[in-house]
Amino acid sequence: MKSHTQSLLAESLNALKQQGIVPADFEARIQVDRTKDKSHGDFATNLAMMLTKAAGKNPREIAQLLIDNLPTSAHVEKVEIAGPGFINFFIDDNALANQLMTALNSDTFGIDLPAPQTVVVDYSSPNLAKEMHVGHLRSTIIGDSVVRALEFMGHKVIRQNHVGDWGTQFGMLLAYMEELQAANGEQAKMELADLETFYRAAKVRFDESEEFATRARKLVVELQSGDDYCNKLWREFNDISLSHCHELYERLGVSLTRADVRGESAYNSDLAQVVADLDAQGLLSESNGAKVVFQDEFKNKEGEPLPVIIQKADGGYLYATSDLAAMRYRSNVLNADRALYFVDLRQALHFQQVFKLAKTAKFVREEMSFEHMGFGTMNGEDGRPFKTRSGGVVKLIDLLKEADTRALELVRSKNPEMDEAELAEIARVVGIASVKYADLSKNRASDYIFSFEQMLSFEGNTAPYLLYAYTRVAGIFKRAQDVDLSDAKIILEHEKEKDLGTKLAQFGEVMARMVSKGQPHALCGYLFELAGAFSSFYEACPVLAAESEELKKSRLLLSQLTAKTLKQGLNLLGLETLERM
Repeated sequence: MKSHTQSLLAESLNALKQQGIVPADFEARIQVDRTKDKSHGDFATNLAMMLTKAAGKNPREIAQLLIDNLPTSAHVEKVEIAGPGFINFFIDDNALANQLMTALNSDTFGIDLPAPQTVVVDYSSPNLAKEMHVGHLRSTIIGDSVVRALEFMGHKVIRQNHVGDWGTQFGMLLAYMEELQAANGEQAKMELADLETFYRAAKVRFDESEEFATRARKLVVELQSGDDYCNKLWREFNDISLSHCHELYERLGVSLTRADVRGESAYNSDLAQVVADLDAQGLLSESNGAKVVFQDEFKNKEGEPLPVIIQKADGGYLYATSDLAAMRYRSNVLNADRALYFVDLRQALHFQQVFKLAKTAKFVREEMSFEHMGFGTMNGEDGRPFKTRSGGVVKLIDLLKEADTRALELVRSKNPEMDEAELAEIARVVGIASVKYADLSKNRASDYIFSFEQMLSFEGNTAPYLLYAYTRVAGIFKRAQDVDLSDAKIILEHEKEKDLGTKLAQFGEVMARMVSKGQPHALCGYLFELAGAFSSFYEACPVLAAESEELKKSRLLLSQLTAKTLKQGLNLLGLETLERM
């Protein structure tokens, strides 16, 4: 309905241009918003006020002209002018009911899908050679939910897990494996079973021994030069590390696969060419022996230009170099229309600089959109980045295991007589859903406090509340299996029926916002509001005990669409649903 209203206004504005009331070259973004007060209709626009200067008329006069030139629409019951010149649209209840019937019978809920695009999504991207920790959670699950939403809206999505699989840390690991093999022979490789411990031991040696550090740096050069021995060990490190990652992806219900991995090493052969191409365009400068690019748009507090370091004085490459190579690949090989980067907000300046440089150097197509979807940190109850009690980094697997344990205690307390196997399955779903939803329901740009107690609550905007809301709606149909709905239609008479219907009709608008802005919290907030609207409807409007058969069937259809929307929404967030809790 929102897009339909925008289309009506666009036609009316065109008519005013043709009549010479508004200049033909006037460009206006037609903004239509849902009203907060239903007495002001369903939608409102300030278009008349935007046209005041261009038309040389007062806003109310322009508003009337826009209304007079609106095409006839069966969807609109009436249009009114309010205040200084707002235009309020009242949607016809029958049109809304028809929209809901379309949504009920459509896999895509009758949403007006945009023109399909090819969208590269860069997310998760852990550093290999050590286990994933809680710092990897946000990129992984926020990126995955947006990927699901993009595909639902008809876009071609190319997942890119840009893992850190290159650089100094691998030289460090190779040097440590050398030492262990010298002491223990081939048995040394058994140490790789616990990759995190192996990494920490190697890091201690690197920090404490200059001789070891020198050897590690030499091995990096040999690795990057294609040495067979180094590359064989490097592949083993990566394989073990990726196995850890994909076990976690499976446990989290994340859709990344091995085929989506394209790490920093994939661009190694193009790095020298990136430097040469920048140099050929006269973009490179030298600073303390390093090759850098200065861009006028980026300066420090003292007004001095901030460099993008492309190649270090010792010949080594940096993140900027591989990011530029990756951008070139995503534009010219993958032919993407958009590239979304789900990376910590602290990297904002880095991405602003490399996005600008890639366009300046013509490494990417001018029309391609590069978007940093930054996110804040997950903090502990003390407001600081989430740590173990000893101050160490929390392994992601440990966090998920604790979530399972706490969820099992919660579910058992509410269902003490339930079979243990069923309890365990419900706890698995609730535990993972609670961790993910607690994160996804927050604005990704904000930091948030991680709290098991809060996320496992059945009250408020939490996963347990929404999972239970879904089971309540689904439960109605267990008691209505004999009702034939083949000839049923939705009727919106009661105020709460209209409220629920209006909320259900907003699903497409929310999805459009989620994919354009990369904001899963918009969908979370919507699902929470939908569950609340259904609860109010259910209390005020008896379903199975409705006063007529026609009304019972209508309310069952509203319940059915609510269950369908909740399930689809939770699925797009990467959450499983339950039929019983």
